[in-house]
Amino acid sequence: MTDLKKSAIQRQAMEAFFFGYQAFTAKPDEMLARRGLSRVHHRILFFIASYPELSVTELLAMLGVSKQALNIPLRQLIEMDLVQAVPAEQDKRKRLLCLTGDGRKLEQALQREQTRLLARAFEDAGEEAVAGWMAVNRALAGARLPEASVPAEPVSQADPQPS
Repeated sequence: MTDLKKSAIQRQAMEAFFFGYQAFTAKPDEMLARRGLSRVHHRILFFIASYPELSVTELLAMLGVSKQALNIPLRQLIEMDLVQAVPAEQDKRKRLLCLTGDGRKLEQALQREQTRLLARAFEDAGEEAVAGWMAVNRALAGARLPEASVPAEPVSQADPQPS
């Protein structure tokens, strides 16, 4: 087991995480910037694609942000016809979010870039390293996102989504 009590190891772990995340987000950030969007818009698109008909309240919980912080980027995505908010059948006050056709195309393009990067890194690292990486990320996310706030299972990208 790695000794994180040593400051050099701590710094190496943090640098690897920082530069890995920077590489993971670089191309999608460029693609988003061409549309006047940013990483916050990407996170919104990602979760709506993963959980179609996600409520605004569920999205707030997943992102860990306030209504005020979500309001402007979500409104921009709606105005750009990338996301639509429809009233829930059982409670018209509740808004359910889904991607439009254009929103789905954009999210899939962003995902494709990140999937390519992960596929190369996973192939280079090997199965055992990937399993360790997944365990570390789940442990980090587990501390951040309680199980109760996660909606039903995410959809696979092959599953049809409403337009």
